[in-house]
Amino acid sequence: MAQFEPIQKVSIVIPVYNEEESLPALLSRTQAACRQLTQKYEIILIDDGSSDRSAEMLSDAAEQPENCIIAVLLNRNYGQHSAIMAGFSHVSGDLVITLDADLQNPPEEIPRLVAKAEEGYDVVGTVRANRRDSWFRKSASKMINMMIQRATGKSMGDYGCMLRAYRRHIIEAMLHCHERSTFIPILANTFARRTVEIPVQHSEREFGDSKYSLMKLINLMYDLITCLTTTPLRMLSVVGSLIALFGFVLAVFLILMRLINGPAWAADGVFTLFALLFMFIGAQFVGMGLLGEYIGRIYNDVRARPRYFVQKVVGMRSDENSQEEE
Repeated sequence: MAQFEPIQKVSIVIPVYNEEESLPALLSRTQAACRQLTQKYEIILIDDGSSDRSAEMLSDAAEQPENCIIAVLLNRNYGQHSAIMAGFSHVSGDLVITLDADLQNPPEEIPRLVAKAEEGYDVVGTVRANRRDSWFRKSASKMINMMIQRATGKSMGDYGCMLRAYRRHIIEAMLHCHERSTFIPILANTFARRTVEIPVQHSEREFGDSKYSLMKLINLMYDLITCLTTTPLRMLSVVGSLIALFGFVLAVFLILMRLINGPAWAADGVFTLFALLFMFIGAQFVGMGLLGEYIGRIYNDVRARPRYFVQKVVGMRSDENSQEEE
């Protein structure tokens, strides 16, 4: 087993978006869990452009030095993973733990992740036991996890759970990646040598609603497909070849049936023609859509705009606040 430096400090990174109802419980429970650690700790909360009082509440908590809280306020909403990357750029710990703000994954699991990481793992993932989400959310998550496993070859079973621990060198490697669309658990696994998963508790959401609507889940699926692999582009050639072969065989069949049964067969071929036309048009639109996803991703990367922009940092010295954007 590879030898790792002992963990001296733990950084907790939590993205926050319109979570004013859950913030008091989140802060108190996270601080209580961190006090059980033997290591030093810091709690970095990133406000991802909230429209409620979340940013104000985070700033108030960070202004009290005894809380060990740093509030990173983004100027608008950039998405969960971009917000976490903003938090990564401000961490100082040897081990970094990410956590959602909705309290579905209890902060009380933090000491378990730290203990597991001390066994020499680069990444400690988690699997949600007795998951308390809707059937649709669980089914969509299972499908996405299967897709990720096939594309990456990694055997982790629950990429959707953000309660994870990363060694500092994994964080540094991720910060050197500049693609616009980032899915942190997958990106971390590409740099990790030793990974492990442990079961954690999962609770029902007590405050507010999920920030992932049906459309956001669909967008996430497309992001994952296009950021993981170019296999869909290769599949277009395969599917196109199969459709062309099917069209040729069908054309031969229609000619033979017309010669045998006469022109009245199948309404003189009108309906058959429309069926073939719709089949080929549908295949073309699927191919164009996938190509558009990749071209759009290339366009966004070529523009090289910042992944996020930090408006304000509360709770750290001014000399530590010189780097505010990626």
